[in-house]
Amino acid sequence: MKKKWMLLLSAGLLTLGLAACGSDKTSGDKGASASEAIGESVDYKIIGIDPGAGLMKASAKVIEEYGLDDWTLVEGSSAAMTAALKKAYEKKEPIIVTGWTPHWMFASFDLKYLEDPKGVFGKDENINTVVRNGLKTDAPEAYQVLNHFNWTADDMAVVMNDIQGGTSPEKAAASWVKDNTDKVSKWTEGVDKVSGDKLTLGYVAWDSEIASTNVIGKVLSDLGYKVTLRQVEAGPMWTGIADGSLDGAVAAWLPSTHADYYEKYKGKFEDLGANLEGTKLGLVVPAYMDVNSIEDLK
Repeated sequence: MKKKWMLLLSAGLLTLGLAACGSDKTSGDKGASASEAIGESVDYKIIGIDPGAGLMKASAKVIEEYGLDDWTLVEGSSAAMTAALKKAYEKKEPIIVTGWTPHWMFASFDLKYLEDPKGVFGKDENINTVVRNGLKTDAPEAYQVLNHFNWTADDMAVVMNDIQGGTSPEKAAASWVKDNTDKVSKWTEGVDKVSGDKLTLGYVAWDSEIASTNVIGKVLSDLGYKVTLRQVEAGPMWTGIADGSLDGAVAAWLPSTHADYYEKYKGKFEDLGANLEGTKLGLVVPAYMDVNSIEDLK
């Protein structure tokens, strides 16, 4: 009988020992595979935008610099990215997207930028106004307005949110112009009206640039210009300004995002300086996700 109890006791101790070993192993795996869990939860995908965007180039560099070998940067568009974010956010599912500020999504969702300890995305940028060479002589009134155009991220957010809410870009811009006559009057101070002079402005299909270009387009139209707003990719926008087929753009992200185009066409355009200061680029996730740094994705 005593021998039988000793055998049962030994078996129980062995079982406890094996359970303890199993518990330690599980705990260790959990700590070691935290980044793997994040990757698996989003299928190792970062939802991007237009393939030609500077943000995509910077994001691709992030994947390389941080050694995210298993990760894929998904090309698409600004609209596709925000649609994917909205769908995931409503279900509280994990998602990682390429993002920038100012953008309406930060007002609509509780989001956060992943920390970038290596500084791959660079410092905060500005959005500049650039025009073709000769515009000052050919269209001095338009040149002066474009040169004076300056607003804030909060101003832009009003227009972006109206558009996101279903208002057309033209109506959202007209509403902002009507409600901000004090600011607009500073851009147009001393400017004479014209009579149907043609002007073509280029812009990329980012929500921020749709807002700014429609606002400045409305102001110039009110001065008598026949304004054409042409949506293009970043490359064609810069090429058009350099070759004179576009008169200008209020959508140049500098000094990093459009750095290649700036250097390529240097001397073939005029930089009128920042019309909005303090933009930001990076990888963005919903605040409910338990990840804070790009390093956590490794």
